[in-house]
Amino acid sequence: MSQSQPPLLSEPAAPARRANVAEFTVSELSSAIKRTLEGGFGHVRLRGEISGYRGPHGSGHCYFALKDEGSKIEAVIWRGVFSALRFKPEEGMEVIATGKVTTYPGSSKYQVVIESLEPAGAGALMALLDERKRKLAAEGLFNAERKRKLPFLPAIVGIITSPTGAVIRDMLHGFDERFPTRVILWPVRVQGPTSAPEVAAAIRGFNAIQPGGPVPRPDLLIVARGGGSLEDLWGFSEEEVVRAAADSGIPLISAVGHETDWTLIDLVADARAPTPTKAAEWAVPKRSDLLLQIGDFGQRLTAGLKRTLEGERVRLRAAAAGLPRPQDLLALPRQRFDGVAGRLPRALIGNTRAHAARFNRVGARLNPQILRGKLHRASDRLIAVAGFGARAFAARTERQRARLARVADRLHPRLVLAKKERGTTRLQELAERSAAAVRRVVDMRRRRLLGQAQVLATLSHHSALERGFAIVRNEAGHMLRARASVAAGDRLEIELADGRLPAIAAAGGGSGAADSTVTQPARAPRKPVGKSGQGSLF
Repeated sequence: MSQSQPPLLSEPAAPARRANVAEFTVSELSSAIKRTLEGGFGHVRLRGEISGYRGPHGSGHCYFALKDEGSKIEAVIWRGVFSALRFKPEEGMEVIATGKVTTYPGSSKYQVVIESLEPAGAGALMALLDERKRKLAAEGLFNAERKRKLPFLPAIVGIITSPTGAVIRDMLHGFDERFPTRVILWPVRVQGPTSAPEVAAAIRGFNAIQPGGPVPRPDLLIVARGGGSLEDLWGFSEEEVVRAAADSGIPLISAVGHETDWTLIDLVADARAPTPTKAAEWAVPKRSDLLLQIGDFGQRLTAGLKRTLEGERVRLRAAAAGLPRPQDLLALPRQRFDGVAGRLPRALIGNTRAHAARFNRVGARLNPQILRGKLHRASDRLIAVAGFGARAFAARTERQRARLARVADRLHPRLVLAKKERGTTRLQELAERSAAAVRRVVDMRRRRLLGQAQVLATLSHHSALERGFAIVRNEAGHMLRARASVAAGDRLEIELADGRLPAIAAAGGGSGAADSTVTQPARAPRKPVGKSGQGSLF
């Protein structure tokens, strides 16, 4: 190492020898120090306390320092390494870092580029776990009122675990023994840095399944893993897993580890099973127990029905015993009917005799002479009234004739002719005045209409077409105002001053030019009407 040492790193030379010392730039010296430091140490393992941690930088990298009671060294974790860490660093945490010693020439300091990071022993992991537990508990994620009741008989059970371990085989065997049901497995890694993201994604994925889709939505979820150390089960205590379990809309059973192991997902789950096999037993009831229970319920139902029918039969018999016989109910009405039927012939005979006697009494008082006398008296009165009416009519007629004669003396044709002449003169005057008024109104309306026609001709698009402009419309007849609304191949219609012609756009709105090709003969130009494009009303 001393042989490759640069001259600048040796003892200061005598003044007479300074002219022979090689000259370096700052970058060359920094690179030489970097190579010397990295070649002398390489990878190291450091134990220290995190200091100055402020979370990931905007670039995704993390910068902080590792210190102990006497020294401090700068550290950096690149973005790719940080995303793969099993746990995230926190201020004041004691950790063991593995990395490479290097220098940063921009500030003339050395630092450790960390490639892996882990807590310094189980004590640190437990402290971190307790801190995370207190934080999530303060948010209410572990409250008992949030836990839901497990479904009695789920049709589909979703299991989140490793597809190659003994856990899934034990759980499937438990389902077969108790109650065969449909199981959907979401394979995940249950250990390692990617375990927590995969488990959280599996929980959210099951909840994202819509009912009635191609993949059935589970009625119950089970997160399962075998036993292990605190480090092995650390992925199930990550915050993203706990929050995914808390947000799950499907009831969830946690079956992570053995009975003595615990993770944070156990506290947020709706039920915590001591083992994965026990989770399978909790998920579905035992089929034989159900059959026995159904048989017991059937027997109890049959016995209850028998007791109910017997009680109703007894009450019916008691009610029937208290009712009278139909013969007793009909005896009295039948007797009354017989009595009335026996009296009816005698009553009819008596009624007929009474009406006959009354008719005889009335017939004795009737006589034709009385009717003839009444008829003669009525004829005499009618003749007298007729004579009186004739005389009255003749007198009234005479009075009306005298009145008409007096009125006729006062009537003369000259009076009627004079009224007629006066009326004719008045009518002629009114006709002349009416004709003059009509002419004035027509002239006024004509002048106003001509003014409006001139304004319309000025504002009409036909005047612009007369000056050489054109209107382009699309196939639907809508006017196009921008080139961006035209695509290649669109059918267009171009309106000129003397008519319209169809066209097809050769290029779209994004091209530099928009040529058009006529695909059919242009329509015959419309005959202009009037000077301003409007027909005359007169």
